[in-house]
Formats: sequence, structure tokens, C-alpha cells
Amino acid sequence: MTEKSLIRIIELIIQGSFVSNTDYEYLIQDLLISSERFQVLDKQDFYVSHSEEIITIIKRRSHLLKLVYPELSRTLAQQNISIDLSSDIFPTLWYYWLPLAIHLDQQQQKLGRPLIQGLLGGQGTGKTTLGIVLNILLKYLGKTFLSISLDDLYKTYADRQKLQLHRPDLIWRGPPSTHDVDLGIQVFQQLRDRHPDNPQKIAIPRFDKSLHNGAGDRIEPEISDGADVILFEGWFVGMRPLSIAAFEKFIPPILTESDRDFALACNARLYDYLPLWDYLHSLIVLIPEDYTYSLQWRLEAEHKLIQSGKSGMNDAETTKFVEYFWKALHPNLFLPPMLGKKTSSDHFSADLVVEIMRSHLPTRIYSCR
Repeated sequence: MTEKSLIRIIELIIQGSFVSNTDYEYLIQDLLISSERFQVLDKQDFYVSHSEEIITIIKRRSHLLKLVYPELSRTLAQQNISIDLSSDIFPTLWYYWLPLAIHLDQQQQKLGRPLIQGLLGGQGTGKTTLGIVLNILLKYLGKTFLSISLDDLYKTYADRQKLQLHRPDLIWRGPPSTHDVDLGIQVFQQLRDRHPDNPQKIAIPRFDKSLHNGAGDRIEPEISDGADVILFEGWFVGMRPLSIAAFEKFIPPILTESDRDFALACNARLYDYLPLWDYLHSLIVLIPEDYTYSLQWRLEAEHKLIQSGKSGMNDAETTKFVEYFWKALHPNLFLPPMLGKKTSSDHFSADLVVEIMRSHLPTRIYSCR
């Protein structure tokens, strides 16, 4: 069995060509083998055991794949998202995007009201791409979709300027305390309690990062009727505060008492966000195999900006920028407690973890249930 076989079969499905019994048998065996690495999200218990269940899953994915691929490939190209190799996009579709969309569809049906799905991930982990893809896939599954970023909840430029007078260590927007949590609670309460028979217009806050020389500010809100599935994404969505003992030892780039004071202040401010996280029905965590990938990805992004003729940060500025966020909420401190198995008394765990390779693509998916 080779990945080339999967790609060939997916091409047949997309083209609407005949898929032989031998090819179906390959897909069945592949699904059984890959379930250890890419758990079956469109199965309620995340595992497959009976051949009839496997065939149902394969037929469901195949049908959705054939429907969505033309629009999906066109949209990714328009957004300059460069997953253009069939060896990359087809496995990602088959093992990750398709089953996740089907899983969210099933979860929303089971819930019987709008599903608010949290998505935690740093730069380069694919939050934006996943939102674009889910919007298309869920549309073909008959669901309406809305994406809201933690960035959309930033305090106004004027309010952040006032905040910085009291907190000069807040060099950039982003860490806890730079968001309007009350606004987020108001919006998610309206989205959660929306009645399908009498939907009320809801003002969704939006933020423009380019205003005020890059400091950013709020813009006119987007007026929405709500949605069946709401994706709430951001770099620390769902993170919980740690005990002070977690900060006893220095961990690079937290190397000075001043660094530790900043980390402790950011940790304490996470308590303000807990009422907002309570609106999440589940949480997906996108985690790089090595957290330092985020620096490499940001360096590459800045290089591309400069090469295209736009302004960007040099390597030293980029490193300082990324390390600022590591000082605020260090991945090696805050992510491990979220990756264990969820218990009835443990609210730190994610519901689903997606491990991301250096190439930005998923390498493993597992449940914390």
C-alpha cells in the first residue's frame, strides 16, 4: 500500500470515474491502518470496527469530496494558500478536513443548537486555512458557518493606548488583557441562544490590523444572522491559568525577573477569559511537533513580505516579536496540561489535538476524550 494509491483513487473520485472493488478494498484497509495516526473523526467513538461502518464512512467522504473539490481548490488558489501538490492536499483532505467537517456536522446535529468550536493554534499551524476549508465543507453539508478570531475582540486602539500607560510591558497587542472579554461574552451568548425560527441580527466585531501604523483598531462590525457552527480561533483560545509554581524555573526566553513578572501577569489575566471559554462546546488544539517552528514560520513569512516589495520585520525584530509571545504564554508551560486525556474533573484538556509538521501539514490527530 502506498500513498500514491490513495492519491490515484481520490483523483478518480473527484473526476467521477469508476472506482473498482479493489480500490474500495484498499480504502478500507488504509482506513484501518491510518486510524492509529489519523483517528476517525466521523465516527462517534473515533474508531472503526465493522466493515459496514467503514464502507459508510468511505462513501460519505467520497460523496462530499466530489462535491466540494472544485470550489475548494479554486478558493485556496484565490487565497494564495499554496497547498497545490496532490501529494499534500489529497491526504490532508481525506484524513483531516473531510472527517473533521463531518464530525462537526454530527456534533451540531446532536447538540440541536449552534455549536461553538474553539480552535487554539499559533502562527503557521493552519487556523486560517482550516476556517476557509470548513466554511466550504459545512456549506455542502447543509450548515451555516461563522469564523471569529480572538483578534476580533481586541480593545480599541484608544483603550489599548490607555492600558499601555499602566502596563508598559505590553509592547504589542496580543497577550491577555488586550481583549474586550465582555464584548466576546455578549456576542457568544447571542450566537449560542439564537432561535432558528426567529433569528436576530447579531453584530460580529471585526478588527483591522493595518490601522494606526500596524497597531490596528476595530472597524464596522459584520451583521450576521448567526450560524450553525461558529469557529472561535486564536493563539491562546481555551488556555487556562497555571499555578505560580509552574514559573519557579526560568525557561528561555523567560530569563530575568522582569520576564517572569510579565509571564505571571499574563497568567493571572487568563482568569478573566475563563467565562469566555465557558461558551466553547469543544476545543481543538493545533500543536507543532516543535514549538520553535513558529519562529521559523514567522521568519519565512516576513522574508516573503519583503521580497514582494512590502514592509516587513528583519530577523532580529521577528525573533524579538515571537519571543515576546513565548514570554507571555510559553508553549512548553501552557500546552502540555491541555494534551492529556480528559476526565470529568479535568477542564484543561483539549477535545482534539492535531500535530503539525514543519511543512504546516498535519502529521497526527488524536482525541483527548
